Amino acid sequence: MLSAVFAYSFITSWGLPFWAAGLLSIGGVVLVSLLMYRLVIAPLLSVSVVSMVMVTIGLSLFFESVTLLKWGGYPVPLPPFTGSAPIMVRGVAINPQVLWVVGLTALIVTALYVLNNWTRVGKRMRATASSPFAAGLVGISPEKMVFLAFAISAAIGGIGGLVIGSITPVSFAAGGLYSLKGFVAAIFGGWGSTGGAVVGGLTIGIIEALSIGFLPSGYRDAVTFVVLLLVLYLRPQGLLRTPLMEDRS
Repeated sequence: MLSAVFAYSFITSWGLPFWAAGLLSIGGVVLVSLLMYRLVIAPLLSVSVVSMVMVTIGLSLFFESVTLLKWGGYPVPLPPFTGSAPIMVRGVAINPQVLWVVGLTALIVTALYVLNNWTRVGKRMRATASSPFAAGLVGISPEKMVFLAFAISAAIGGIGGLVIGSITPVSFAAGGLYSLKGFVAAIFGGWGSTGGAVVGGLTIGIIEALSIGFLPSGYRDAVTFVVLLLVLYLRPQGLLRTPLMEDRS
């Protein structure tokens, strides 16, 4: 959400081209994320998880309120990457921006796979995620790894905001809904699995699109959370996640 409104301001107020506005907006989102981590999240790392969850929800509401005051309540549109003329494939019109979504998703997932499995930094991040205490014993700085994880996550979120904002105008309240759907997709695919999150997101998108043919469009978002309840009840480990040892016992 922040990435989209930042880019909108850079384009309309500063007159920057979309590519420059996009890069600056991604950098701005990363900066906001790192400041949020340093000032709010880091002091609470040793506190309970419930406290951290409550704080991040409060930050989300804070960002929504600031955005509402600055940019108003109306959605802001972003220009498409390569024009809006549809691509016809066997009589079916395809929005070119959708192809950008698919292509960038594949590129980001591939980059994350290479980072996590083929680089020293990625292996250090995985070790920190598994056990910060053990990672610290072998000379890894858990704080630096978490700091880096926040920066990478913010950059990916910023890219997502630019791509989505070119398909659907983004309002101040859009971030909360996208966050909830991303959370559902992560659980559906398997918590901690990058590929599972992509599969979960695509599956939920298809289910939502098909539901419109049977239910009023206003129920589209509700379908997502019905899927979440079913997954938590029937397969809480997700589609692509192997049950943990304590789960098997």
